[in-house]
Amino acid sequence: MARRVNEKRDRRRELAVAALLEVPTIQEAAKASGVGLTTLHRWIREDIEFQTAYREAKRRALDQAIARLAVISSQAVETLREVMGDAEAPANARVSAAKAVLDAAFKASETEDLAVRVTELERLASNQNQGRTA
Repeated sequence: MARRVNEKRDRRRELAVAALLEVPTIQEAAKASGVGLTTLHRWIREDIEFQTAYREAKRRALDQAIARLAVISSQAVETLREVMGDAEAPANARVSAAKAVLDAAFKASETEDLAVRVTELERLASNQNQGRTA
């Protein structure tokens, strides 16, 4: 009996997480998932297991969106390159394209630098922890 209750609760949580990703408000998510609004608010606020599941689901959804963007990003870069190089395009369009390219290049460089720094910090932290446990 307890197993059946847990399965039902888990299913309700799965539905609530899915609804939170699909609709714009918590109220709509509660309605769509069949979970009471008060219960859903409590899960979001207090239930670590639910919070973890929701955070992981959001991360998976974001990863999928990023993957789709990566597929079409080369087209975007090519479009920007074409606009920048088109002498007949309005000046503001060429400037906007150039600015978008520079912004993207700067962000990519900044992200790469941060990744290197984080990796180094993790290495140092790991070395420190190994020194304490030895």
